[in-house]
Amino acid sequence: MKRIAALILLASLSTSAFALDPFVVSDIRIEGLNRISAGTVFNYLQINKGDRLTSEEAQQAIRALYNTKFFSDVELDRDGNILVIKVTERPSIAKLSIRGNSDIKTDDLKKGLKDIGLSEGETFDRLALDRVQQELIRQYYNRGKYNVSVIPHVTTLDRNRVSIDIEIREGKVAKVKEVNIVGNTAFTDKEIEDNFETGTTNLLSWYSKNDQYSQDKLSGDLKKLQSYYMDRGYADFGIDSTQVTIAPDKRAMYIAADVIQGDIYHISGTHLLGQLILPEDTLRRLVFVKDGDLFNRRAIEATSDSIKALLANIGYAFAKVNSVPKLDKDKKTVDVTWYIQPGPRVYVRRVIFQGNTRTEDDVLRREMRQLEGSWYSQAAIDRSKIRLQQLGYFKTVTIDKQTVPGSDDEVDLTAKVEEQSAGSLTFGVGYSQYSGIILSSSVSQKNFLGTGDQFSIGAQRSDYLTSINAGYYNPYLTENGIGIGYNATFSKADYSSLGSQYASYSNSTKSFSTTIGIPITDFDRLSGSLGIGSTKINTYYGYTPQVLIDYINALGHETIHTWTGSLSWIHDTRNSYWAPTHGGQLTAGVNVALPGSTVQYWTFNAEANHYWPLWKGFVLYLDGKVAYGDTYGTQKFENTTADYNAATGVGYKAGDKVTFPFWMNFYAGGVTDLRGFQDNTLGPRACAGAATDGSPIKPAANGYCQGSPYTYAQPIGGAFKVLGTAEIYLPLPFLKDINTARVSLFMDVGQAYQNVQSFSTKTLDASAGISLHWQAPIGPLIISLGTPIRSQPGDSQYEERIQFTFGSQF
Repeated sequence: MKRIAALILLASLSTSAFALDPFVVSDIRIEGLNRISAGTVFNYLQINKGDRLTSEEAQQAIRALYNTKFFSDVELDRDGNILVIKVTERPSIAKLSIRGNSDIKTDDLKKGLKDIGLSEGETFDRLALDRVQQELIRQYYNRGKYNVSVIPHVTTLDRNRVSIDIEIREGKVAKVKEVNIVGNTAFTDKEIEDNFETGTTNLLSWYSKNDQYSQDKLSGDLKKLQSYYMDRGYADFGIDSTQVTIAPDKRAMYIAADVIQGDIYHISGTHLLGQLILPEDTLRRLVFVKDGDLFNRRAIEATSDSIKALLANIGYAFAKVNSVPKLDKDKKTVDVTWYIQPGPRVYVRRVIFQGNTRTEDDVLRREMRQLEGSWYSQAAIDRSKIRLQQLGYFKTVTIDKQTVPGSDDEVDLTAKVEEQSAGSLTFGVGYSQYSGIILSSSVSQKNFLGTGDQFSIGAQRSDYLTSINAGYYNPYLTENGIGIGYNATFSKADYSSLGSQYASYSNSTKSFSTTIGIPITDFDRLSGSLGIGSTKINTYYGYTPQVLIDYINALGHETIHTWTGSLSWIHDTRNSYWAPTHGGQLTAGVNVALPGSTVQYWTFNAEANHYWPLWKGFVLYLDGKVAYGDTYGTQKFENTTADYNAATGVGYKAGDKVTFPFWMNFYAGGVTDLRGFQDNTLGPRACAGAATDGSPIKPAANGYCQGSPYTYAQPIGGAFKVLGTAEIYLPLPFLKDINTARVSLFMDVGQAYQNVQSFSTKTLDASAGISLHWQAPIGPLIISLGTPIRSQPGDSQYEERIQFTFGSQF
């Protein structure tokens, strides 16, 4: 009706133009312009001085000016031979506001309004406002909100302007009260509907929102229904009709779908036709159905995808593989033919990088496994994307291909990256339940000056630790990826301030090392290092566990000099640096205190972990670690300790082989280890002080130390440690960016032991709970709520339900 009224208005307004006698225009005068320039009018008018103007041309001129949508009224008149154009400008939109919306973001709504032509500064068009109103209502209907109302308020302002206020009353989402699949007899309703996103209210509806109706969700569920049957032999399955009924109050929805099951079909034959390119035997290995199998559409589509992927890996970037099933309804069989159209084999002409404003192109290019001038390979492109993501410099990475104009055998690749901060300058305060207050200052850059080099320097001060650290690493000293790095540290720790939570002694360490990294494959890397360091250890008689005092006394050295060499291997197949969803890591490393060191020892560390995507965003993570240390050679203790007892073997005797040094022991427990227990508190413990005969006090079964200055035994760690973790990451709807935050349910199992011989599964501790990892602006934040589900006698005083650490720790 509004469009008809506009046409009637146009006809009435142009009556005077139609009545004009033809004349030659000597000049043109425009009246009524305020914002619009005369040049704009002349541009659309297409009438010039000297033209002979007829009624038909006048009508066309009026229509052209109306079509600009700048004017609400246009009239042509004549003053002698002067053409007079009288216009009334439409008002401009001075202000556009939206209120009442919570389900759809205001920025998203305004972007949609701008696409329709409704935004601040634009000319106001009532018809556009009506279209916006209907479009917003449609969007909310798609989200199941049938009570929505969209009320536009238009206020006239001075200087021919208007203010538009769109009031949205979203209402409540219509809840699904019933889902009825009519005609299914082969499967139960539960089997069919298990993977549906739409369903009736249950205990998890508050999280899954499955009972909130959405047209998009229903469409997806109907496709799943069809796939469910067609993946189980029902090749002629069909959905006859779908009915969605809404209650009068628009709060309840009733869904019914009539299905035609059809019959079960089996595969009678498979054929590969077209231009095969590769030997048929090779392609046959990718056919996932064979004669006699049940018809399975998923397997048929997977065959098409696999053949297409194989061809894409050898240069056929635009290959097409179409599957055509031929049904024999009498025999209930299906003959499947795959038609292969490889298209031209293409080269990659150029690789272009976009979005890297800070990072040099060479840093990205050296991670590319798809090279310019070589055959197109989808596998190489996918690997290139993962390598770019693993750098940690970018939030997102996409690689697109474009055909080269005028060429059918060349493509260009565009790698688009969104950079994120790879460095930080921090002066912060943090806290952990282990370290207490942490004061830190650091400068770190993983992408130093955009070169990909890593640089860091920092200092930290906590209740027990003071440290300074500086490091530099160049991952591409050579073009083939050999890297070199240097690291220097100084730390001073006084564990006596932690009471019985840690063995009471202090040490001061200085060290320097250089590291070389050598790539073996795209997934494997070797690293080797050489270093030098010294550690001065101070024990406190009566407060340090006697076994540690005895070790230092028997060794005859309080300052420990060490030459170190290490070799490690890492195999990394993770798909992301910050938040992997599949792939994993295998690592193994040996660290040796070389001959000439005060104590000659070696340690071995190994870890294996993997991520598996499950369903609907859930990710399973399993991790296992083992660590072991021992001494080597014929190094002997120099002194006999005062409490040495030949009968009991307590203490050390000069000439005994030196055992694994206690300051290198492994510990278990903590927010980043075995959660639910305090940091570094599980494993072997020893009492401080000595009995009246000078022998060490032995802790009771509950960890109590009779006659010691501390009530409980102090953890001293051990030379062997095991740790296992099972974790499920949850797809929480309010955490859209898993690179920023992740929530998981976990179970940890582990323990530290004096040596391998002491290991027993009966003494493993375990805990379970929920954990949050957040890359907060202040630095990494980890919060865990864990509950010990298995512990040893004496562990109860070290249980810790809530654990957290935050702040930038260097």
